[in-house]
Amino acid sequence: MIFMKKQWLQLAFFNLFLVAFIGVVLRYKIAFSLPWIDQKHLLHGHSHFAFTGWVTHLLFVLLVAELANAKGNQVYKEYSYLINANLLSAYGMLFSFPIQGYGPISIGFSTLSILISYVFARKYWKDLNNHSLGIASILAFKFSLLANIISSLGTFALAWMMATKNLHQNWYLASVYFFLHFQYNGWFFFAIMGLLFGKVENLEGLALPLKKIVLLFGLTCIPAYFLSALWLPIPIWAYCIVVIAALVQVWALVLVLKTILQFKDLMKPIFANGSIWLFQLAGLAFIIKTLLQLGSTIPSLSQLAFGFRPIVIGYLHLVLLGFVSIFLIAFTWSQHFLQTHLPLSKAIGIFVFGIIINETLLMIQGIAALNYWSIPMIDMALLIAAIILFTGIAYINLCVRRSSIRE
Repeated sequence: MIFMKKQWLQLAFFNLFLVAFIGVVLRYKIAFSLPWIDQKHLLHGHSHFAFTGWVTHLLFVLLVAELANAKGNQVYKEYSYLINANLLSAYGMLFSFPIQGYGPISIGFSTLSILISYVFARKYWKDLNNHSLGIASILAFKFSLLANIISSLGTFALAWMMATKNLHQNWYLASVYFFLHFQYNGWFFFAIMGLLFGKVENLEGLALPLKKIVLLFGLTCIPAYFLSALWLPIPIWAYCIVVIAALVQVWALVLVLKTILQFKDLMKPIFANGSIWLFQLAGLAFIIKTLLQLGSTIPSLSQLAFGFRPIVIGYLHLVLLGFVSIFLIAFTWSQHFLQTHLPLSKAIGIFVFGIIINETLLMIQGIAALNYWSIPMIDMALLIAAIILFTGIAYINLCVRRSSIRE
């Protein structure tokens, strides 16, 4: 059963390696030419595998590890069929989307991943009710499971539109952003919050503020979706609710920062093996993300931003790489799932450097797009950033294979 956890963790980082490799191919095709590759189909495989094979797989493993801490290692065996089935669906999408795009096989594997998420949510919810975790982390985990289920409505809406050939541009984009919102700001975010809060909420004085933070983010999650859809014609009362949701999330962010500053001396020993700087970077990315969401409440800015692909891509990478991926690497490292040594630190440093370069270039490209400027060699520069990312995660995989994973 410990062998299962070790293999699953190694697979998670190998899957991120594959995501980074496909990212290099996509960037190469933009900068040069690979006529035998369908860019759109490969992009679908890249994004689906990143969500299912990297983030969701690792979250499944880490959430099950939380149960194992309380119930024993037999929990890994109880969830093994779900984690392995999720991996099957992830690899199915990785190979089928580049070949056929949205076709019967790829849609079948995508549907399988959704059904697995339903079964996982039901089983994990039931186990949470008998788990000794604190109230804040349990609430966060339950919000994450609900958001994962809700996000599938966007996928089903897309499937219906494609099946009926009724692809209205606004509804298509609304469905895509619906799925992305409840994955990024729901399933990923609340699962991360549950993992983090589960390690610190037993410290004296932390339970109540952490519970309040979870509730504030949880209650605003649904209305915050419209931050991604302000380009749609919505009534003024709905717009007011969206603005209030954005302000409440900034308030919750302030509470997070205040709580961290107040209890930092108590928290530091829990994350004291060199991972603090990674948590700080992930936190910085989350702060930027939250402030950008507040800025998007200005309708003219929202319509402008969502009308330029480089800005959307930059924002999505900021969240998936800058916040989610850096946090997950920091968490697995801080909890000693990975053995701490200098080569691993260097490997993570290269990967993070690649993220920073990538985000900087995407920001420059986005600003240039707003002004209809052309940036010389920007595609080549983004290809180099993708290669740095790939090099970093390849080095991390080498370190993971050579080091022991804690039992």
